[in-house]
Amino acid sequence: MRAVIAGGGTGGHLFPALAVAEVLRERGHEIVILISEKEVDALATRDRTEFHFEKLPSVGMPRLFSPQIFGFLKRMNESLSPCRALFKRFQPEVVLGMGGFTSTAPILAARLRGVPSFVHESNAIPGKANRLNARLATGVLLGFAECAPFFPKAKCKVTGTPIRRSLGARLPRADALAAFGLSPGRKTLLVMGGSQGARGINELMIKAAPVLRQYPFQIIHLAGGQDTQLVETNYRRAEIPCHVAAFCHRMEEAYSAADVAVARSGAASLAELSHFGVPNILIPYPHAAEDHQTLNAKIFERAGAAIVGAQGETTAEKLTALIVALLDDEARREKMASALRRLASDAATARIADLLEAQIASTEVLASA
Repeated sequence: MRAVIAGGGTGGHLFPALAVAEVLRERGHEIVILISEKEVDALATRDRTEFHFEKLPSVGMPRLFSPQIFGFLKRMNESLSPCRALFKRFQPEVVLGMGGFTSTAPILAARLRGVPSFVHESNAIPGKANRLNARLATGVLLGFAECAPFFPKAKCKVTGTPIRRSLGARLPRADALAAFGLSPGRKTLLVMGGSQGARGINELMIKAAPVLRQYPFQIIHLAGGQDTQLVETNYRRAEIPCHVAAFCHRMEEAYSAADVAVARSGAASLAELSHFGVPNILIPYPHAAEDHQTLNAKIFERAGAAIVGAQGETTAEKLTALIVALLDDEARREKMASALRRLASDAATARIADLLEAQIASTEVLASA
């Protein structure tokens, strides 16, 4: 089978795309992965030499009646042209878009060629791109069942959100901590804001540092490119043992080292936290499209798998109290870890790969979904 997978612009689109590509490649299929021109895509794929990547112009849709709509249409055409050329050369039999406008041109190109295509929506509510993509695609694959009502005219199937093969079993805690130069004798807090960091969380942790210094734990903080030095300087000033980096290429080590995480609530991050059963405090990004991160987080909160705090209402003092209380309550952490594992969608990648393979033999694989 020849497949095109489109997903880029954020780790939430790219990492699930890589996960599906890994499985399809193992099964002997030919894969081309389409990514955006953004730095996060280049950083995340620089060592993935086993795959063939092609870049598409980054596209973000403005409001319909905005003057910027003309620029959007121009960029979309600039993205569609290389897609059509690729499809003519590569002759894909199926196309998978993992969300965002990086997926729109490939899905449209597939529609124009009569090639079956699927859209994957990881979040509890779809953004503008996937609402458009779903109108063009053969079917829609969902990370959360709660998202299905937003696609009333589409054939939908709940698959869960794929996670990368490298995020396998939990590593020995001491080995994971050693990778960050940290002590196995201290409880460990993982702070992360997605693939590009989170300024709001970084600022909260900087303000909390003078208080956190009195507690005997250590921090792994993935701060994104802009805030790394500032975050590390403040932890060092407060004499908090830490490992601060812009990005982590071996997240299995970070999750295995963590006793508690403070994180955003993008779907890919939630899938990974649930896979490793890491008790967590979620601070949804308040400006996410359709406020989807809050809706994602609420699903986990209702299941007992997360504590949720709104960014505008969570002060450094409140966050510190939540962190300390959770680190000190082993029974609550164990209960939360069990709830997380019940939400884990570890078979999502295989489900999607199976569906793409089945599509080659039948055009009705979603008919009964």
